Amino acid sequence: MATAVLTPESVLPKQAKLLINGEFVDAASGKTFETPNPATGETLAVVAEADKEDVDRAVKAARKAFEEGPWSGMNARARGRLLHRFAELVAENAEELATLDTLDNGKPIRETKNVDLPLVIDCLEYYAGWADKIEGETIPVSGPFLNYTLKEPVGVVGQIIPWNFPLLMAAWKLGPALATGCTVVLKPAEQTPLSALRLGELLCEAGFPPGVVNILPGYGPTAGAALASHMDVDKVAFTGSTEIGRLIMEMAAKSNLKKVTLELGGKAPNIVLPDADLDAAVKGAVTGIFFNQGEVCCAGSRLFVEDSIHDEFLNRLKKHAESIQVGNPLDPNTQMGAQVSEEQLERILGYCESGKKDGAKVLTGGERNTAAGSGYFMKPTIFAEVKDSMKIAREEIFGPVVSAIRFSETGDAIQRGNRTSYGLSAAVWTSDVKKAHNIARKLRAGVVWVNTYNVFDAASPFGGYKESGIGRELGKHALANYLETKSVWVAL
Repeated sequence: MATAVLTPESVLPKQAKLLINGEFVDAASGKTFETPNPATGETLAVVAEADKEDVDRAVKAARKAFEEGPWSGMNARARGRLLHRFAELVAENAEELATLDTLDNGKPIRETKNVDLPLVIDCLEYYAGWADKIEGETIPVSGPFLNYTLKEPVGVVGQIIPWNFPLLMAAWKLGPALATGCTVVLKPAEQTPLSALRLGELLCEAGFPPGVVNILPGYGPTAGAALASHMDVDKVAFTGSTEIGRLIMEMAAKSNLKKVTLELGGKAPNIVLPDADLDAAVKGAVTGIFFNQGEVCCAGSRLFVEDSIHDEFLNRLKKHAESIQVGNPLDPNTQMGAQVSEEQLERILGYCESGKKDGAKVLTGGERNTAAGSGYFMKPTIFAEVKDSMKIAREEIFGPVVSAIRFSETGDAIQRGNRTSYGLSAAVWTSDVKKAHNIARKLRAGVVWVNTYNVFDAASPFGGYKESGIGRELGKHALANYLETKSVWVAL
């Protein structure tokens, strides 16, 4: 990947309209909205705003592509080749796409170029390889019958993605849906619509037939709700907050009982035992909470540290946090950029005030970072002496704020770590292999990291227990989200 940073003007998409049936078009209402640069507050682009009528048009196009168009008759290997070509185009335009996500989201260019885009490309290539390997089975049944199963695409899929990893979440959704033969109506977050529109251009360039992927920037209560409740959508996949996930389920149930998969919030316990490699654990704690400005559903926001190492550990963590370079996301040296919006920054600051009011001790941060610039910058924040009952220990903050919690017994840390309505991720740091495996089994989370944090691979499933979601992203497990199983009986 090239190292030069492109100018903002050169990466803004040629199209800021809706992609419906292979064409970029205005919203039916003519409405538009502005998408700002979080680092400056200045408008990047004016984007068409989808509403119910646009959702209807997109769903109709997706239905036609699924049932009548060339997509419906395309064999699996040809679908895989299209996905592979799409991945190639993303790789060819990786620098541009990384810069676009940095501009629209506020995350550092070093992360979009070196983390997000490689994972996007890997995900698309991975599912391109799966397209012609989805197989049924022959079942030995009683009687003079041949019984076999077919794996068939579920149909038209509505996909609603968040703003924290715009390109990566689009890839996680599009990859398995297209590999299985579904058609898609994708709604990017209103805060970060630009990279999804550029993906739309690349999908058209790759040769996907009209209607296979439709992209509708817009707001949740209008475009998102219309998609989740649409009677001709067979499945909805959503990544976002648990609160909105509940609404998505309700709308899906009240419409046509469409299938639902949800990847929702988290409040991960990150447990450090006294026999851990403290240098590695401190770096892991930093990565766990300050990566992507803390706007990560699996962030290690509850840091459980054993009494005997507690003070030393937090002193080291404080030094690391205070050394993080916060500022211009396009600067290759920046380690933490801007929060995605003023609304999100105010939400984080509100939680910090709650922590202070409840008696938690601010070791560092806890306030807006005005020195970093005029945008939505936050100081890396560490709260100590946090109690389990405090709001900052119970609710998802979605920002660079970690709550350090003391413990004395490992069993107590596990119990308290599990004492949450969430169950997306967890981590444990220890040099005892046996202990690590035992703790990993006891933690009620969909992903458990041992002596590491924030490691992902397209082949490994990701998703949560409890109120952190339904279903799994990535790996072969994600394919099941987009498939129906048909049992065929033949009399012999």
